[in-house]
Amino acid sequence: MRSKMFTGRPKMLAGAAFVAAAALVLTGCSAGDDTAGSGSTGGLSIDVPDVATHSAMGDMEKELNIVAWSGFVEPAWSDQFTADTGCTVNRRVAGTSDEMVQLMRTGDYDLVSASGDASLRLIAGGDVAPINLDLVPNFGDDIVPGMKGQIYDTINGKSYGVPIGRGANILQYNSDVVTETPTSWDVAWEADSPYAGQIIAYDAPIYIADAAVYLMAHQPELGITNPYALDQTQLDAAIKLLKQQNKIVSEYWADPAAQITSFMGGTTNLGTSWEILRKLTGEEKFKSVLPAEGSTGWSDAWMIGAESKSPNCAYAWMDYTSSPEVNGAIAMNFGMAPANAAFCSLNDEAAAHCDYFNATDEEYFEKVWFWTTPIEQCIDGRTDATCTNFQQWTDAWLTVKS
Repeated sequence: MRSKMFTGRPKMLAGAAFVAAAALVLTGCSAGDDTAGSGSTGGLSIDVPDVATHSAMGDMEKELNIVAWSGFVEPAWSDQFTADTGCTVNRRVAGTSDEMVQLMRTGDYDLVSASGDASLRLIAGGDVAPINLDLVPNFGDDIVPGMKGQIYDTINGKSYGVPIGRGANILQYNSDVVTETPTSWDVAWEADSPYAGQIIAYDAPIYIADAAVYLMAHQPELGITNPYALDQTQLDAAIKLLKQQNKIVSEYWADPAAQITSFMGGTTNLGTSWEILRKLTGEEKFKSVLPAEGSTGWSDAWMIGAESKSPNCAYAWMDYTSSPEVNGAIAMNFGMAPANAAFCSLNDEAAAHCDYFNATDEEYFEKVWFWTTPIEQCIDGRTDATCTNFQQWTDAWLTVKS
């Protein structure tokens, strides 16, 4: 089933779909150490539509309509859920975050497995409702700390997401060619890299944040403290770096299967990747590292539609899939760190999976800046600056490869 999980997983965002998030007005940031990775944040305070929260469980409806990434809703666990609750699960696989946003705005779906680059748009558009965590008993102490209270799905003190899993965008390399373990992203960004012409990069506007992470460490005078909060000067610097990298890139990847082919075929020997892609190559020579500068990453969560016609089934599903067994099954099927740490102690296979994906290593994930949709108000706490939104990122990205 692993090969199926890469059907359309890339979460590229088109500028036309940005709409509501670009117009968000930030009224203030919550307290937190914004010099560290995303794991240190505690949500945002912004003006969003007032959507009612489900107050209490009632009778189960007959069906549940879910928009999800491939590999998140499979018969292996949905059939049991139906047997337990009577809720028939109807799955719609989405290939991009844009598609998820568009589908949720139809009001035809009860749940979505949203990533951080879609969450804020859905919240800002009034397309999803705050979560009543009292109705999700499995959202408890076993949910890893780094997936609670995040800046991309915790707004005005309210949680809009029930965590599913997370991962980092790490540096993968062919150790037969790159014989010394890289400690910095400089081998992928600097013009004099010894691996120029053998470097692969992610093909999406959100990749601008990867350049910003590098600049945070190597050009501190720019004042970047959050890679998703870039004023125009900072965005211009990131684009300049991306254009520099473009000259040493062998190819860009959006389809993970194509990235694997590039590494296996020798076209690429180093570049941005996911841990599961290294594992799927099946060859020991492909290794990965989280460099000293840190990295970007992604975190997925269940979000309930503001117009859900089956809220009781939806809440039952969020709780069911937050159990150690089912959450772990989803994480293993897709290839990511599970949200429920209790899964890691179920058996040796679970422990090995968690170890491979750094599931409970918060020190590791404190270095990861999870994808967050850029908005005009600076999410790094600045009140004396205007930050660039994702429409501007999309327009700027188009100039990188031109």
